[in-house]
Amino acid sequence: MSLSMFAIPDGLGIAIVAPGGYPPDEAALARGIALLERQGCLVHNYYDPAEKFQRFGATDNGRAAQLHAAADDPDIQIVMALRGGYGMSRILPMLDLSILANSGKLFVGHSDFTALHMALLAHSGAVSFAGPMVCGDFGSAAPSDFTLSHFWQCLGQSRHAVTVATPNNPAIEAEGRLWGGNLAMLTHLLGTPYFPDIEDGILFVEDVNEHPYRVERMLLQLLHAGVLARQQAILLGDFSSYRLSDYDNGYDFNAMLQYVRSRVATPILTGLPFGHIADKLTLPVGCQAQIVSQKNELQLAITGYPALRSCG
Repeated sequence: MSLSMFAIPDGLGIAIVAPGGYPPDEAALARGIALLERQGCLVHNYYDPAEKFQRFGATDNGRAAQLHAAADDPDIQIVMALRGGYGMSRILPMLDLSILANSGKLFVGHSDFTALHMALLAHSGAVSFAGPMVCGDFGSAAPSDFTLSHFWQCLGQSRHAVTVATPNNPAIEAEGRLWGGNLAMLTHLLGTPYFPDIEDGILFVEDVNEHPYRVERMLLQLLHAGVLARQQAILLGDFSSYRLSDYDNGYDFNAMLQYVRSRVATPILTGLPFGHIADKLTLPVGCQAQIVSQKNELQLAITGYPALRSCG
């Protein structure tokens, strides 16, 4: 799919915010800004390298202020995370979620940014977007055409459909509210005011650098808390960059998945192209979704989410 198929509105205002970590490679940030500008976007960078604090893009107050300022800027349509890392959950109590939810901005990111997706959904049902970030995606040395194409196509209209090849999944059809994100962040927020209460939803999860036993442990936590039983389906995205050892004695991701499937009645599907990978979908968190799963194919249709307005 070619990016040239999609017309990006001229003068589209994009705010770059750093609610978590600062860029390990400032060159990636520069590349990301340059690519966005070549696509016709007007970039407003709220991250200031001089404001770095410890492992964060700024102090807690400074990072919260970035989000508030971007939400208040009338020239901004998209607020995109510079990167993930860690830090969003530290500033959730400092955020005015009503201002963010009612700003009309499209908030985009993944990984640590999952905390904001969940907070907005729990607070007011506001839809935000699990999708690419500036440094890792737009600023990649080789940006993924798949990722950028799906991003602009998704945000350019209020309905979107994709078909992806998947491994040996159960054949099901399901419909519900699409929600989820980084598995560690979801379990981290469980039991807090920032965890949404979703009935009959379609939950998607991903993670990176997490051994299969830790993935299992987090899924079991959601199971024991009653979250998984209330969903229509569970979609597993990418789980990569972990290391197995001789001690695992055959316990790998597939063994873990087989065990979890034996304990969870809700259908669990694999192969969703989302997570800490180059080729990822953009998924509106909180929209309506319909999935049709066949043995080697997954169809996902999403509707009822805010799209880009004309930049006039």
